[in-house]
Amino acid sequence: MALATRTGRRPSTTRTLWDSSVGKKTVMAVSGLIMLGYLVVHMFGNLKIFFGPEEFNGYAAWLRHMGAPVLHSHWGLWITRIVLLAAVVGHAVSAYQLSRRDIKARPVKYAHKRRRASYATRTMRWGGVILGLFIVWHILDLTTLTVNERALEGHPYENVVATFSTWYGNVIYIIAMAALALHVRHGFWSAAQTLGAGNARRDLALKSLASLLALVLFVGFVSVPVSVMTGLVG
Repeated sequence: MALATRTGRRPSTTRTLWDSSVGKKTVMAVSGLIMLGYLVVHMFGNLKIFFGPEEFNGYAAWLRHMGAPVLHSHWGLWITRIVLLAAVVGHAVSAYQLSRRDIKARPVKYAHKRRRASYATRTMRWGGVILGLFIVWHILDLTTLTVNERALEGHPYENVVATFSTWYGNVIYIIAMAALALHVRHGFWSAAQTLGAGNARRDLALKSLASLLALVLFVGFVSVPVSVMTGLVG
């Protein structure tokens, strides 16, 4: 209202939507589903490592040229990165602002902790922080190769094996994937509710699908470091 008084015009529909809790939850839901779609594709891409260096390195090379000849080399990859970055930023900013809004709405702490929230719900906030830190580590490890001491430029298969040949590489990755599974399990169901897909009849099915997605992603991603540790991949 103050903005309209000072400028002489009403806030735009987009600004009004963003300022509302419903708008922020919608941004969180849509951005979360975009990232979930990427994670499913990324997991299947990772599983190509079980078919050997030639298959995996060929897949990595294709990523740099996807969309060709319509798109120039690396354009498809950078478009994907930009969309993902926008999704991550939108998701994180919305989550932070909703959290701050929730804290301001409840300035006095509850006398007794409520137990109805699930373990996944209670860990969504620190899980998001863990995933944010992991994204930075993952980029430095396998994209820029900054922290991968035995990395070889242009050899993705060998670099993955090098990462999971270290104890800390495995610990960081497995903890992050556990946080991811919890995040997906709660986040998918929440997104469905926000976008109006949930109702009393679908509630059980949506929760089951969320749990299944979380389990598949966890097993799919963790199978790679476990296979390197056990010598199945190497």
